[in-house]
Amino acid sequence: MTHVFSGSFPSPLPFPNSARSVVTQSQSGADKSHDLGIGSPVIVIEAPPVLKTAASMPCLRANSGLVKAGDVGRIVSRKPKDVWAVRLAVGTYLLDGKYFKPLDLE
Repeated sequence: MTHVFSGSFPSPLPFPNSARSVVTQSQSGADKSHDLGIGSPVIVIEAPPVLKTAASMPCLRANSGLVKAGDVGRIVSRKPKDVWAVRLAVGTYLLDGKYFKPLDLE
C-alpha cells in the first residue's frame, strides 16, 4: 500500500524572524542587568566543583583544576534554568550563570 502526501509542510521555525541573542537579568544582583547572547565574551568568577560537557553525549566529571576563576570564554548556546554552554580554551562546558559574568572589553 502506497501513501501519497499531497499537502504542504509547515515552516520549520515557529518564529520566522527570531533573533539568536538572549537577554537575561542577573539572578545574583537584582538591580544589575546584563545582556548575554550567542558569542558574548564571559569570564569565570568562581570555579565550578563539577563540569558537564556540552557534547551531544555529555560527560559529568569533577573539576580538577580544568576550569579556573579568571578563564575567559564565549557563549555558545542557552539551556534551561540559567545554564549556558560556554566555549573555553579547554573545551565547551555547561555552566550555571552564577559561575561567570559578562566580560567588559573596554
